[in-house]
Amino acid sequence: MPEGHTIHRLAADHRDRFAGRPVRVSSPQGKFSDSAALLDGHALDAVDAHGKHLFLGFGDTGWVHIHLGLFGKLGFGTAPAPPPTDTVRLRLVNEDHHADLRGPTTCALITEPEKRAIHDRLGPDPLRTDEDGERAWQRISRSRITVAALLMDQKVVAGVGNVYRAEVLFRHGIDPYRPGRDLTREEWDAIWADLAMLMREGVRNNRIDTVRPEHLPEAMGRAPRVDDHGGEVYVYRRTHQPCHICHTEIRTAPLAARNLFWCPVCQPAD
Repeated sequence: MPEGHTIHRLAADHRDRFAGRPVRVSSPQGKFSDSAALLDGHALDAVDAHGKHLFLGFGDTGWVHIHLGLFGKLGFGTAPAPPPTDTVRLRLVNEDHHADLRGPTTCALITEPEKRAIHDRLGPDPLRTDEDGERAWQRISRSRITVAALLMDQKVVAGVGNVYRAEVLFRHGIDPYRPGRDLTREEWDAIWADLAMLMREGVRNNRIDTVRPEHLPEAMGRAPRVDDHGGEVYVYRRTHQPCHICHTEIRTAPLAARNLFWCPVCQPAD
C-alpha cells in the first residue's frame, strides 16, 4: 500500500496538470459513471491529501475521494490520451494531460461534510501544515500498545506505513515493542520531526530514502541496495542482513498485520 508521501506526490501531480482548468471526466470501467457524468466539463479547483487519502475538488459538485488501498494505481500521460482499457475506474483529460485510476479501494464522489468527517477520524499527517504531532502524542502517551503498532494506526498518525514505521524507530534507537506510554515527550517530538523531514524528501524524490549521509554506500564502501522498493534503508526488508552500523543481523516478526524489521542492538529493549 502506498505510504503518505506517495499520496501527497499524486496530489501535487494533479495540481500541476489539471488545477484551474475544465477536465473531461469518465469511467471506462463503469463503476464511477454516474458521478463522472456530474463532474465532466467542470474545473478541478482544489486538491487535498491527508495520510493515504487523496481528494480532488470540483466546487459545489463535490470531492472525488480516492484511497488506493493495496492494488490501486494512478498513472499520468500526455494528451491525446490513448483508448482506455476497461480496468480504468476514473479518467481525467484536458488538452495536455490525462490521468487514469485503476483498482482503488475507494473512488467516490462525496460532499464537503463527508470529506470533513474523513479528516476528523484520521490522525495528524506529518506532511500537512495545519497540525502538529500533539494529537498523536495525547494518544500515544496514554497507550499500552507498542509504539510500532501505534505508528501504523491511521487514527493515531496518518500516512505512516511499514517502511517509515520501521525506519524512523531505527533512526531513533527505539525498541519497536516499547509501549507508547513509555516514550518520552522528547523522543516523540524527535520522531515527529524526523517523519516530517523524511516524508517531505519522499515527496520530492518520489521514493523512500532513510539512510544518513555517513551510512550511504559511497561513504561506507558497501554495495547499494538492490530491491524493488528502491531507496537506501536501514532495516526494512533487510532480514538476516547485517546492520549498517553494528553489523548485528536484522530481525523480523509480524506486528499489526505487517512484518516488522529492527536491529536488536541499535534498538535495545529497556
